[in-house]
Amino acid sequence: MSTKDKKRIIIVVIFAVVAAFYIGMGIFFMHHFFPGTTLNGRKVSGCSAQRVKDDATDEIHSYQLSILTRDGNTEIIKGTDIDLEPQWDDATEKLIEKQAAFLWPVQIFYRHELTSETLVDYDEEKLQERIQTLVCMDETKQIPPENATFSEWDKDAGYTIEPCVMGTTIDRDKMSDAVEIAINGLCETLSVEEAGAYVDPKIKDDDERLAEAIDVLNQCAGARITYTIGEKTQVLDVSTFGAWFKLDKDVKPVLRGKKVKEYVSDLASKYNTCYTAKKLQTSYGKEVTIPVSHYGWKVDEEAEKEQIIETIKAGEVTTRDLNYSMTANSHEGNDYGDSYVEINLTAQHLFLYKDGQLVIDSDFVSGNVSKENGSPTGAYGITYTQKDATLRGDDYETPVAYWMPFAGNVGMHDASWRSKFGGSIYKYGGSHGCINLPVNVAKVIYENVGKNYPVLVYELPGTESTNSTNPKAAEEVEKLIEEIGTVTEDSGDAIKKAETAYDKLSATEKIYVKNYDTLTKARKQFEKKK
Repeated sequence: MSTKDKKRIIIVVIFAVVAAFYIGMGIFFMHHFFPGTTLNGRKVSGCSAQRVKDDATDEIHSYQLSILTRDGNTEIIKGTDIDLEPQWDDATEKLIEKQAAFLWPVQIFYRHELTSETLVDYDEEKLQERIQTLVCMDETKQIPPENATFSEWDKDAGYTIEPCVMGTTIDRDKMSDAVEIAINGLCETLSVEEAGAYVDPKIKDDDERLAEAIDVLNQCAGARITYTIGEKTQVLDVSTFGAWFKLDKDVKPVLRGKKVKEYVSDLASKYNTCYTAKKLQTSYGKEVTIPVSHYGWKVDEEAEKEQIIETIKAGEVTTRDLNYSMTANSHEGNDYGDSYVEINLTAQHLFLYKDGQLVIDSDFVSGNVSKENGSPTGAYGITYTQKDATLRGDDYETPVAYWMPFAGNVGMHDASWRSKFGGSIYKYGGSHGCINLPVNVAKVIYENVGKNYPVLVYELPGTESTNSTNPKAAEEVEKLIEEIGTVTEDSGDAIKKAETAYDKLSATEKIYVKNYDTLTKARKQFEKKK
C-alpha cells in the first residue's frame, strides 16, 4: 500500500470519528440540556428530562427556601408549609426538543435560561399566607425609606448631603413574585435585596440632582437683608431662613412659602401701626386717645414676601426698608410725627402743624349733628388734594376751590358761602360731614399738605365755644381793599391805608380777609406805574 493511500485512509478515519462524535453529541443533546442551561433558575446542564425530574423529586420533599433580608436576618419557607409536590408533564422534554441539538457546537458556548411552570405544584393560598407571616413583612417592624437630602446649614460646612435611609419596607407584590419564582425553580436562597423587592428611596446619596441642589443652596446662603426701620434694624440671614428650604419633585431647592409668610407676618405685627389707637398731646394741653385709626404703617405682606424670595434666590446682600401698603411720618414715637392737622370737633377749631411749627389755626364748621351728619373722629391720611373740585351728594352740588378728603367723602374744603365759623353752628347748621373752612384758611392748608398728610380728629369735652368767629376788623380791611378800585398813579394812599390796616390785624383776623390777593396785585400794579 502506497503512502498516498495510507494518508487517504487516515483522513477518512478522522472524518468518520469526527462525524461520529458530532452525530453522537447531536443525538445526546436531543435528549439532554445544553451546557450552561438553567431551568427555573436551577442548573440542568447535561441533564436529561428524567434526570431533572428525578433530582427535583428527591429534593422537593426536603425543600426549604431561605429568605435573606437587608437587615441580616434569614427566614425559612418549607415545602411542607405549602404542600409542595412535583408535577410533571412533557414540558421538560419539549424544552429539550427545541434546543436544535445538531447546532450543539455553537450552542454550548451560550447561556440558556429556561422556564417551565410544570416542575412543581403547591397550594397558592398557603404560600401567600406564609409569605404574609414572615417577620420581614410585618409593617410595624419595617423601617420606611428616606430620601437623601440636604443637611441643616452649618456655619463652617454650609449645606452638605444628608444620606438616605434604605429602610426595610417591602413591596408586597414584588416579594410575592420573587418567592414564587424561587420556589418554582427550587432555589435554596432568595435575597430580597437582589430580587428588588424593597421600596428604596427615590433620591440616593449619589444623585447628581442633589449635588446640584446643594450648590444652589450654598449660593442662596450668602443672602442677607438688613432692614432699617427708622432707628431700628433687623437682619434676615441664613441663620433664620436656612430652615425654610425644601426639595421639590424635581430635586430643586425651593423656599417654603408658608415659612416666608410667617416671617413677614411677624414683621407686620411688630412694625404695623395702622388701625391702632393714637395718642395726641392736644393744643389745649390735654392728651387724648383716638381709638379709630386709618393712618399708620402697614407692611405690604405679599410684596415683602416676594422680594425676600427674590433676594434669597439671588444670594444678594442688601439694606432696605420694608415694603408698605400704607405709610406714616415716623417710625419713632407717634407715627404721625410732628406734621399733622389737628381737628377738635368740640371746640370747632383746627391747627395745622408742619415740622413741629404751627402754620395756621382756625375755627370751622363740621357736620350737622341734628341731621346725623356729624363729622367722624379718627386718625386719617389725606386721600388726595384737588383744586377747583365739585362736591356732589343726593341733594347738593357745590363747587369749592380747595378740596382735601381724608375719610371717604369727608374732607376739608373752603366754604365761601359762610360768613361765620366756629361756635355751635355745626349742631343745627352744619355741613354734610365735611370740615368747612374760610377760603384763605383752606388755601393755606392746601398749600402745605399733600397725600397721606395726617389728620387727627377728636372730641374734647370742656373746650366748647358758644360764640362763632366773625372778625369785624377783617371786614373793615376788606372794605378798604375794595375802595382801591382801578389802580392809577394816585392810588398810593389808598393802597398804603389798606396795607396798614391789614398789618394791624391779628393772625386769626388775617385769615378772614378774603381779598388779600387783590391788595397784593394792586401794590404790584402801582409800583409799575411809578
